[in-house]
Amino acid sequence: MPHQQPVIVSAATLQEISLLLREIRAQEIPSGGPRRIWEGDFGTSRVILSVTGMGKVNTAAGLTSLIEHFGPRLVINTGCAGAYQGSGLAVGDLAVATAEIYGDEGVLTPEGWHTLEVIGIPAVERKGNRYSNEFPLSMEAAERAVLLAARLGLPLKRGKFVTVSTCSGTANRGAELFKRFGGLCETMEGAAAAHVALLYEVDCLEVRGVSNMVEDRDLSHWDIPLAVEMAQRFLLKYLEDR
Repeated sequence: MPHQQPVIVSAATLQEISLLLREIRAQEIPSGGPRRIWEGDFGTSRVILSVTGMGKVNTAAGLTSLIEHFGPRLVINTGCAGAYQGSGLAVGDLAVATAEIYGDEGVLTPEGWHTLEVIGIPAVERKGNRYSNEFPLSMEAAERAVLLAARLGLPLKRGKFVTVSTCSGTANRGAELFKRFGGLCETMEGAAAAHVALLYEVDCLEVRGVSNMVEDRDLSHWDIPLAVEMAQRFLLKYLEDR
């Protein structure tokens, strides 16, 4: 296969990319660092896969290193997510992000909570646009995902995601964030991935499987294996379709 810019697929845990590794027949390569990295060819794409770790710092550090080393044409962040009541999603459904929002970063004043925009120092400036809490993802990549899901007859919704440091383990907190941001679901990594991709001007796609609803925390209602399998099987079709 001629040399080309690869696609990077990142996830917080091995479980969230294990099916991809098997189906792509990816081979582990020396990372020279704390994170595991695999490489394989699938369809017409060279694919780099990595477990970057849970949370925003791990994701940002891992993706920065991967982007600088491999120079990808697309970054895909995947895994499971908790869906907000009112999102129209159910456990096992798929969601694709149009934008990612830092749900915790902000300023708390006597008048209430505000986004980082109130400080006036953007996290990223690109082409005259200033980004503080909310970061766009690739519209083209997301549209391809939506059209593919429609062809496959898979339940997938497109909308904003919310990234948090403190997972919402109560229905009240979930309702608060849903009302504030209008997001479909929450993760612990997505906004960091979108943030870093925007810094490097690399297209970013985020596809998540819904493992649970955001409600009073009850693990008996969760299905992480189903969520991550749905996301990975969909991404195999997505990579094959490129």
